[in-house]
Amino acid sequence: MSNKWKDEFTDQLCDAIVAISGRDEAYRFLEDVATFSEIKAFSQRLQVASLLIKGLSYPQIVQATGASTATISRVKKCVEYGADGYRDVLGKLKDKEEKGQENGTKKKK
Repeated sequence: MSNKWKDEFTDQLCDAIVAISGRDEAYRFLEDVATFSEIKAFSQRLQVASLLIKGLSYPQIVQATGASTATISRVKKCVEYGADGYRDVLGKLKDKEEKGQENGTKKKK
């Protein structure tokens, strides 16, 4: 991971994210810390990464997410050559979803 952007303020941001204890709290934090457009862009990138990992093509991803090919290309670069952040988080989400299905619970939308 590049240390160029790490400092006491980004440490605090990461600590804040780790301290979030649930979806409602995450929504409240995101609403305060980011614009609607930024939040939608983050969520779109996460979905693009998920679809890239599943092997979908650019046209399929554009149709499913509305993301531009430039966004897909940037996310693909991170998925293939980045710090594995997308893969780590998406793997945890998949594990959580599978455990929820085992317990008979459904994923909230």
